[in-house]
Amino acid sequence: MAWWLFWVVVAVLLAAGEIHTQALYLLFLAVGAAVAAILGAVGLDLWVQVVAGAAAAIGGVFAVRPVLKQAMEGRLNAPYRFPGLAGGLVGARAVTVDAVGDEHHPGHALLANERWLAITDAPEPIPTDTPVVVAAVRGTTLLVRASGASRP
Repeated sequence: MAWWLFWVVVAVLLAAGEIHTQALYLLFLAVGAAVAAILGAVGLDLWVQVVAGAAAAIGGVFAVRPVLKQAMEGRLNAPYRFPGLAGGLVGARAVTVDAVGDEHHPGHALLANERWLAITDAPEPIPTDTPVVVAAVRGTTLLVRASGASRP
């Protein structure tokens, strides 16, 4: 069997998957498959293709991915940079678009140029155009507190 052709198909599928996730994991698996395809086209044994492809993928994930991720995050300006794993929103700063009350009187907050449904656990509603901090996320609703407000 022409293993190089198999590796090319795998590399293309993984690269297409990376376009959708943008997590920089599938990219290095695609590179590993491309390395295996090149070695297969040269005529090396299958075990050499697998070992070299795996080494390229693992090396890329652990050596190159952190550098690329840091470079990408360094280019993002606030309010687009969110603390936490996988882009967590807790701690991000936003601004209320309208008055934000409890669950029965929700309002909206502008976070990263997007309008989000927002509620507060404060006893009084947060007025319009008030800077807030995201305290929690409940589904697609932000629990916000006024900047500088202590926990009730």
